[in-house]
This record gives sequence, C-alpha cells and structure tokens, in this order.
Amino acid sequence: MIAANIWHFWIGVVLTLAAVLTVVGLIRGYLKSVSSQRYPGRRQNDA
Repeated sequence: MIAANIWHFWIGVVLTLAAVLTVVGLIRGYLKSVSSQRYPGRRQNDA
C-alpha cells in the first residue's frame, strides 16, 4: 500500500507541472500574438 501512495504522489507532481507549463505556454503565446499585432516588427513593415 505504501507504493501506491508514492506512485499517486508522483503522478500528481507530473500532472501539476504539465498543467503549469501548459498555462504558461498559453499565456506566453497569447501575449506574443497580441503584442505582434500591436507592435509589428521589421518583417511585417517590409512587405
């Protein structure tokens, strides 16, 4: 039974880290998308 507790603990840790990284990636992608429309770079000005 002790192995089951340890196993569930590590699954929780891995899922929590994956969820945090997913949320951070989504926020980063959203901010990059919004800021690229507001402040276009040189590549968009040349076209």
